Amino acid sequence: MLNPQWLRTFAVLGEEGSFTRSAARLGLTQAAVSQHVRQLELDLGPLLIRGPRRLELTPAGLLLLEHCREAEHAERRLRQRLAQADHTPGEVSLITPGSIGLCLYPLLMDLQQRWQGLSIRHRFAPDTEVLREVIENRYELGVLALRPDDARLSVTHFAEEPLELVLPAGHRADQWDDLVKLGFIDHPDGHAMATRLLSRRFPSAPGVRQLPVRGFSNQISLILEPVARGLGFTVIPRFARQAFAQQDKLHVMENGAQVVDNLWLIHRAEWPLSPSARRLMDSLRENMPHWENHETC
Repeated sequence: MLNPQWLRTFAVLGEEGSFTRSAARLGLTQAAVSQHVRQLELDLGPLLIRGPRRLELTPAGLLLLEHCREAEHAERRLRQRLAQADHTPGEVSLITPGSIGLCLYPLLMDLQQRWQGLSIRHRFAPDTEVLREVIENRYELGVLALRPDDARLSVTHFAEEPLELVLPAGHRADQWDDLVKLGFIDHPDGHAMATRLLSRRFPSAPGVRQLPVRGFSNQISLILEPVARGLGFTVIPRFARQAFAQQDKLHVMENGAQVVDNLWLIHRAEWPLSPSARRLMDSLRENMPHWENHETC
């Protein structure tokens, strides 16, 4: 590949027709200009005919000068397209766990309605998959419930989300036996979440695995359906509960010890976010006080 600096020198020399004027315009010595030309001629053959009063380009020199001009125009077009792209909405890809995803999705649709040309690709996934997809650059932005320790990632605090003990409307769980009578509605993270919350609220209880299981769902939007029908209780993140349509059929036990998870926004640290992703991220951050104050999304 030809050295870009040598090509720049030759292009100026072809315009100025003088080593002296070219050196002054480039901020180089005449010896440096001559050296650049010699390096090109070693690779491409004779490019100049050096007369006593003026320089004349050989046929190869004329072709090279044309190449230099085409390269300059191509670079100018590239910079123009990059400048236009900086103001043009495009696709933003975001991958999140289910609970925060349920909260974000309506906000993302609101942004897409207001911001013509924005396209959002959103996927629900567990933390391990979120981490892998962002690291492998298949998604530009990700949200995690566990803070990663990876130098390839930029990690910033995004929101807080408490776990909730959710029962059918009209039920309470002041004693462990109240939960035993209801039974547990399980989900992929059910036992882990229930253990973390219930071990604090009922420290002398025999443990979550001793509870009768009344149902299971791996679809986060459906976990609360059996609870709303009175078939059992569950432990679930607040954003998932808030996204459920039938709030009047649920009862959240607010009293007792709390477990609050931090959520982390991640993207690759080595290269800048796209303009669309930066704008979307800033817009979502404006809603963080609402989430941190635990208001409904």
